[in-house]
Amino acid sequence: MRLAKVITIRRRKCKRRVRAKVQGTAQRPRLSVFRSNRHIYAQLIDDTAGCTLAAAGTRQSALAKALHDGCASNKDAAQLVGKAIAAQALAKGVSQVCFDRGGYRYHGRVKALADAARDAGLKF
Repeated sequence: MRLAKVITIRRRKCKRRVRAKVQGTAQRPRLSVFRSNRHIYAQLIDDTAGCTLAAAGTRQSALAKALHDGCASNKDAAQLVGKAIAAQALAKGVSQVCFDRGGYRYHGRVKALADAARDAGLKF
């Protein structure tokens, strides 16, 4: 079996374990993180209604332009996404979230996004 497939299977198992424990509601939605090799995305999800309340990612035009102008690193990009998702959440009246790391380790870009969201006013 190829190494990439083994890593994907391992991440899927870890993601299922995390998702079984973390449940988002309207008052406390789930802050879900997805990272690819180039980009990072965050969503606020209400699992009871099954809808996304807010979303931010490095492919959004405002964030992509800010990153391109500053030639920022991946961690800087994650921090911008964390600040953007926190601003959207606070605008909708959400101040507490459940953090879903999506099966990724809590370090690097995932940690930078979470710390930036905390600094911008979200409570985990």
